[in-house]
Amino acid sequence: MRRMKIVADSSCDIFEYAGVDFASTPMKIITAESEFVDDKSLDVDGMVNTLYTYKGRSQSSCPNPSDWLESFGDAEDIFCVTITSALSGSYNSACTAKRIYEGEHPDRRVFVIDTFSAGPEGSMVVEKLAECIQRGMQYPEICQTIVAYQNQTGLLFMLKSLKNFANNGRVSPLVAKLVGIAGICIVGKASSQGTLEPMEKCRGEKRSIETLAQNLVSMGKSLTKVSIGHCQNQAAAMALRDLILSSCPHVQIEIHTLKGLCSFYAEKGGILVGFEKSANEE
Repeated sequence: MRRMKIVADSSCDIFEYAGVDFASTPMKIITAESEFVDDKSLDVDGMVNTLYTYKGRSQSSCPNPSDWLESFGDAEDIFCVTITSALSGSYNSACTAKRIYEGEHPDRRVFVIDTFSAGPEGSMVVEKLAECIQRGMQYPEICQTIVAYQNQTGLLFMLKSLKNFANNGRVSPLVAKLVGIAGICIVGKASSQGTLEPMEKCRGEKRSIETLAQNLVSMGKSLTKVSIGHCQNQAAAMALRDLILSSCPHVQIEIHTLKGLCSFYAEKGGILVGFEKSANEE
């Protein structure tokens, strides 16, 4: 039996996974004064509170190829899950590690998966990989299954601030300044290319949560699973859950706090929502 392993960068918000060989490769959040390593020891609330009042520039840093190689260990079949390549170099770095690893070990295989997303949608990909491995599926079949599965998943978001996105050059400073003024929130989605695609500017959190719920409920019975990640906003996450269940009681919903990298981009009060549709409703 070949040794299989799932390796994900920390944008997937998973540090441990029972029942399979799993490793998280941390990303970093860097300022002129501090460096925050996104692993299970990180005080996420402390980081968020520090950055909330920090006036200087902050940025994220992805794993380098040697970080990925360390996480690969000595597994024979590796499934490597990364944040969207549109926002980070993590995917390209993992591809470099794949070439090195397979070059040194011709009998081993690495499948690098660009999630075109982050956070809850990335964790859904990890969960699907674990399910495939636990079912005893072989490497080629798992690869095919995951490619197909990505057509069933998506990501929505509600952000109250775009300061950190602007700091990283992901949005213009002018656009970032508009968000948060007079309670304006951005509701959007991850596009098929893995970029952030704003859909609506909503005044106030209540309207923003209602807009998220409307987008999810519109899928009807094809919506099967929702994963709500929040940055210091448990109340909004629960309100969203209740709105979804009031119209779609069949949907499986879980709520969790975002880890370091996702909290950095979601910022205080932000919500990331991963969702899964049934296979016959892609």
